[in-house]
Amino acid sequence: MKKVTITDVARRAGVSIGTVSAVINRKNTVKTETRGAVFEAIKELNYRPQGSARTLKNKSTDRGSIGLLVRELDNPFYMAVASGVRQYASDKGYLVVIASSEGDHAYEEEVTRNFTHTDRKGAIIAPVLEGTAEIEHLFRLKMINFPFVLLENVKGIHANVVSIDNIKAMKKAMAFLIDSGHSKIVHFAGPTHASHTYERIDGFRRAYSESHFAYSNDMIIPTGAHLESGYEKCIEYFQKRHKEDYPTAIVCYNDQVALGVMAALNEMNIRVPDDISIVGNDDIPLSRYFPTPLTTIHAPLVELGRRAAEMLIDNIESPKPLPVQKVVLDAEFIPRESTRALRPAQDTLILR
Repeated sequence: MKKVTITDVARRAGVSIGTVSAVINRKNTVKTETRGAVFEAIKELNYRPQGSARTLKNKSTDRGSIGLLVRELDNPFYMAVASGVRQYASDKGYLVVIASSEGDHAYEEEVTRNFTHTDRKGAIIAPVLEGTAEIEHLFRLKMINFPFVLLENVKGIHANVVSIDNIKAMKKAMAFLIDSGHSKIVHFAGPTHASHTYERIDGFRRAYSESHFAYSNDMIIPTGAHLESGYEKCIEYFQKRHKEDYPTAIVCYNDQVALGVMAALNEMNIRVPDDISIVGNDDIPLSRYFPTPLTTIHAPLVELGRRAAEMLIDNIESPKPLPVQKVVLDAEFIPRESTRALRPAQDTLILR
């Protein structure tokens, strides 16, 4: 099949090549009506703008490169995802270029703009969603027909997504704790710029609402995503409370936070799991080798990366637009030594 060129787009839209280039590069010299005609031609022809960079090809990787934009470069969650992306992309002849926004929305916009102006064929993105952050840059990717896959849902944009069922996973963890006799449970929640944070809070809240125990907002402790924040927030939380007010279990946003919490509790001579049970999330390698192996939720992160890469490359290589896909992967609850049963449970949590 003949490759669609910028000349084809210009001809379809009834404008010059320079006008098409101006629209793609977001120059404000083009009238709104003309801009709309160009975008419509791009969509109809499934045209993919070419970056300005020149590609050196070789026998093993001659299809170009894809971008992977994560939120935290030092987070084992994204390291595992990147491994899955690289495995699949490499098998298909693509290189993977990794960038990190570090939770900075403006930098995320800059990176996505760079992806479209270089030789990247597409991108996998873990978006920053803090506060009122705009998603105009994601809409622009769709408008210029730049292939991308999101690693979590973004409200208001119809895009390809591969994600974990965080609500269901959190309810599994809560069911285990409640069935083990725990009723005083708190959640050390994640960063405000991640939809995973709100999904896990929602799962925590739903688990309480489906039991006979009362939920209250003070059970949610804003924490973050790193070991240091788990350690610091744990010290702060317990210094403000008398022993009789301690929770019997803490469910953490991720394993890094959980390991920070366990280190802080050890420093305060609060025993895990004798005094307090701890549950993490993601099942990073370190979690099973900690002095007290961590009960956690195993997310198939390498598979998540592979599926995202497969979806992206399918879209890159398809000669026509493909239907938008949303793939949700299940997580598995992994009990280890950081949790213990209390009295026989008086209430059974029914998962819906």
